[in-house]
Amino acid sequence: MAVAPSARKENVYMAKLAEQAQKYEEMVEFMEKVSAAVKSKELTIEERNLLSVAYKNVIGARRALWRIISSIE
Repeated sequence: MAVAPSARKENVYMAKLAEQAQKYEEMVEFMEKVSAAVKSKELTIEERNLLSVAYKNVIGARRALWRIISSIE
């Protein structure tokens, strides 16, 4: 009988899948769930890296769009 994975591990796994599919907004959502579940514990190095990658890519895309809009104006 298989043991059900914890919600934290499942969200980390889903964040990794979202990263591979380049769905960074979804990756952010999964990592927010991980950080909310942690409460008083610290994130692991892997979790911190995933969170950083998620936000970096979401913000980077928005900054690029902002530059395009600004150049059109």
